[in-house]
Amino acid sequence: MKEVGKIWMNGKLVPFNNAKVHILTHALHYSTAVFEGIRCYNTSNGSAIFRLPEHVDRFFNSAKLYGMKMRYTKKQITDAIIKTVKASGLKECYIRPIAYYGYGTMGLTPTLNKVDVSISCWEWKMGESKAGKFSGAKCKISKWIRIDSRSQPMQAKSAANYSNAALARVEALKSGYDEAIMLNNNGKVAEGSAENIFIVKNGIIKTPPLNADILNGITRDSVIRLIKADGIKLIQKNISLKELLKADEVFMTGTAAEVKSVTKINKTSIGNGKVGIITKTLQKSFIDVVMNNDDRFTSWLRYI
Repeated sequence: MKEVGKIWMNGKLVPFNNAKVHILTHALHYSTAVFEGIRCYNTSNGSAIFRLPEHVDRFFNSAKLYGMKMRYTKKQITDAIIKTVKASGLKECYIRPIAYYGYGTMGLTPTLNKVDVSISCWEWKMGESKAGKFSGAKCKISKWIRIDSRSQPMQAKSAANYSNAALARVEALKSGYDEAIMLNNNGKVAEGSAENIFIVKNGIIKTPPLNADILNGITRDSVIRLIKADGIKLIQKNISLKELLKADEVFMTGTAAEVKSVTKINKTSIGNGKVGIITKTLQKSFIDVVMNNDDRFTSWLRYI
């Protein structure tokens, strides 16, 4: 990782390589942390953070679901995110706010420790989402089941949830695939390791509902709004594995992935095995929005 700018830690900007925590930080041992992934884009009107208020709202909601007492207001975190991006000197970047139980008392109970907050940003490279943008990603149905919402609050973007996702991602990569698709305890399609999932059949788009043990993705919500604005029919319903494999198109959404195509699942080609027309249209529509080329959604951009 290229170290640029500074990292905001509990109200202060510190040099990138000095942003350190104690080895006995509670979150390191017990995954007691919540975080966000946010993008800043270099638009025609300058650098703009995509849907910043919604990300900050979800950040605080995740903390609330885990009973974490934040030391800062939403405005303070919003201002800190902007300050950190400016300090980086980057025109485009990935932004990572994280709230975590810090160093103090060790043991399972976290509430004796303060909740620390840091905000980092770094240069974003396409990396893992490259296959889904151009040729279509190859996905594996994971042997790992998506965590049930009765076990952990899946509407929280929690570090604890991502150990489950990392197992699925590593399994897929070791098997020669680009990404994993996880089913929930009911055997229905949940999501990818770090993306929400959509299918297209006969011109109708379907996506799993929030009660399918999925994260309420902000890119998911953005794409749903784009679909509705363009007059395409969309249904939120449980999707079976059979429906997934027989879809005309499959695509995924996420802050890192944006809109990426899936052209193969296990040994089954999706549709004609190429990036579908609707997926291509939504890829372009989404980029138009984040690059300030769609007047309908300019309110989603926070210029810095």
